[in-house]
Amino acid sequence: MKKTFSSTILLLTLLFIVSCKEDKNHELTEKEYKLPTLKEAFKSKFTIGTALNSHQIYGHDSLATQLIKREFNTVTPENVMKSVNIHPGVNTYNFDAADKYVQFGQDNDMFIVGHTLVWHSQLSNFFNEIEEKDSLKLALKKHVVTVAGRYAGKINGWDVVNEALNEDGSLRNSLFLNKLGDNYLVDAFNWAKQAAPQTELYYNDYNLCVPSKREGAIKLIKFLQENNCQVDGIGMQGHWGLETPTLEEIEKSIIAYSELGIKVMITELDITVLPNPWDLEGADVNQNFEQDPKMNPYPNGIPDSVVTKFNKRYKDIFELFLKHQDKIGRVTFWGVQDGDSWLNNWPIEGRTNYPLLFDRDYKQKPAYKEVIQVAAKN
Repeated sequence: MKKTFSSTILLLTLLFIVSCKEDKNHELTEKEYKLPTLKEAFKSKFTIGTALNSHQIYGHDSLATQLIKREFNTVTPENVMKSVNIHPGVNTYNFDAADKYVQFGQDNDMFIVGHTLVWHSQLSNFFNEIEEKDSLKLALKKHVVTVAGRYAGKINGWDVVNEALNEDGSLRNSLFLNKLGDNYLVDAFNWAKQAAPQTELYYNDYNLCVPSKREGAIKLIKFLQENNCQVDGIGMQGHWGLETPTLEEIEKSIIAYSELGIKVMITELDITVLPNPWDLEGADVNQNFEQDPKMNPYPNGIPDSVVTKFNKRYKDIFELFLKHQDKIGRVTFWGVQDGDSWLNNWPIEGRTNYPLLFDRDYKQKPAYKEVIQVAAKN
C-alpha cells in the first residue's frame, strides 16, 4: 500500500512537470489574445510591424510565430540582411536566412522591409581592406545591386542608407564618406533603384527628433532629391525613453519630414525603462559600458509606478501618431516580446529591460490595451 501511494505521488509529480512544460509552449488562444489585434486596430491608419530575429525567421520560436502572424502586417529583419551576415566575403553571400525571411513575409501577405543596404556598422570586413576609391565604389555597387536585385519584386521597401549622420547633423565620418565623398549617398539610392525599380527606398536613422540632427536629415534628404534620387520615405527610429524625446519634438519632426514630400515611418520602436550612462548618444550599437547594479534596477519586474509611466508613454505616443496618420506610413516595433529586445544587452550587457507591448511570456501588457483603446477612439 505504501509503495502504491509513493508511485501515485511520483506519477502526479511527473504529470505536473510535463503539464508545466506543455503550458509554456501552448498555442495562443482567442481567450488570451482578444480582438482586435494591432494590425486590425490600425488597419485604416498605417501598417504595424515588428523586427524578426534569426530564431523567428527559422521557425524556432513557435509562440513568436503565432504572435507575429496574429498582430503584425509588416516585418523587418533585425540582423540577417546586414552586410556582415549576408555578404561576409568579397564573393561570398549567405542568402539562406534572408530568403526564409522574405518567404515568411510572402506567405503571410505582409509588407516586407529590407534592412539595410549601406551601413558603416556590422560591415563586412573586406570593405575595410579595400584601399582604392574606385575599387571600394565598385564593391559597394556590387553589394547593393546583388542584394537588392535578388529580392526585386519581393521586398516592398529598402532601408537603403542607415545612420549616416552625426548627432550635430553633419555627415558621419564613415569609411564610405572618407573614401567616396558624399556622393556615395546618391550612388546608393540610384543603384538600389536600378536593381529594384518597383521598391520603395528609405533613409533610416536614430535621434531624428533632436533639432540639430533633424536639420541634418532634412539637408540630407534635400541633397538626394536635388540629385534626382528616388527617396520615398524616412525612418525615424523610435529608440525612446519614458520622458525623452518630448512629444513636441516628435511632432515637429513628423511634420518637418512630411513637408519634404516623403512618407514618415516610425521604425525600431521601443521604450526603455532603464537608466543609461550619462554620455550615451542615441542608438549607436558600437557604444558599450561596464555593468553596474544601479543600471539594472528591475531584474525581477518593474514597479507599478514605472508601469504607469510606461503605459502613459505608449498611449501618448500613439495618440500623436494617430493625430498625424495622414503623414505616417508604418510603425514598426524593434522586437516581438521583451525577451527579444536588444536593449537587454545594450548599452550594458546582461540587463533586464521591458520596452515592448508583449512580456517574456508573450502576453499582452497593459500598454498594449492602452494602444488598442487609442485606436478605437480615433
